[in-house]
Amino acid sequence: MTTSSAQTGRLSPAVITELPQFIAGHRRLFVVTGAGCSTDSGIPDYRDSDGQWKRTPPVTYQAFMGEEATRKRYWARSLLGWPRFGQALPNGTHHALAALEADGRIELLLTQNVDCLHQAAGSQTVIDLHGRLDQVRCMGCEARSARELLQQRLLDANPGWDTLEAGIAPDGDADLEADFSAFSVPACDACGGVLKPDVVFFGENVPRERVAAVHEHLQRSDAVLVLGSSLMVYSGFRFVDAAAKAGLPIAAVNLGRTRADHLLSLKVEMPCAQALAFLLDGTKTQ
Repeated sequence: MTTSSAQTGRLSPAVITELPQFIAGHRRLFVVTGAGCSTDSGIPDYRDSDGQWKRTPPVTYQAFMGEEATRKRYWARSLLGWPRFGQALPNGTHHALAALEADGRIELLLTQNVDCLHQAAGSQTVIDLHGRLDQVRCMGCEARSARELLQQRLLDANPGWDTLEAGIAPDGDADLEADFSAFSVPACDACGGVLKPDVVFFGENVPRERVAAVHEHLQRSDAVLVLGSSLMVYSGFRFVDAAAKAGLPIAAVNLGRTRADHLLSLKVEMPCAQALAFLLDGTKTQ
């Protein structure tokens, strides 16, 4: 495996030649993206350079569904975190991948992010592996609704909460510790069921039909490019592992260790937008 790290004041050889050659040499790229693609858009990531948690792990599916107190804490923090998350804009990484897709180079863009910034940048062949935070799902009747609509219901039911100060946290969360017992969580308008963000929580399975669709794309791909992901979560790693077993070459751009380091033929340790800038500077892959 060729490994390259960013050097102060200059681009590394892997970025100048090897990464562009890897991308140019494959016409059906299976791209896997993670939180490192969205940090330049102001959305924090979860893990450090060694792949360890920077903060308390996210809420689990079991706790959210089983404990009213957990749901109150989640939605109270989401009330504060959503406005900044929902207003985030695509950065250079998202635009570079949209340009690469427009050039006919991407078989699938599989994102582990829930921010929809790839779609906002113009990418169309996208599967949101872990769902979308801009949608809300009723766990009773399966109705979907816009997160923005729930935001207004949360504000109406909890006057004054939006004036609290909290730091921004990953995936629409906010750093807030308070007494959440009085916080009111709206129920589904249609059936009175529990409302949950339409994302895959830790401890929850990715829908089978989504996994099957990803594997179909993987079978048509000729290489894998991982961007901004440590792949520590198995739901994403399994596709890279399957690609390696199928003999596909795998490259990664990530600051720090990944779970797939032993499977990589090329690794570039630098910010994703910087590594992919050549895709936006007028240089065409051949």
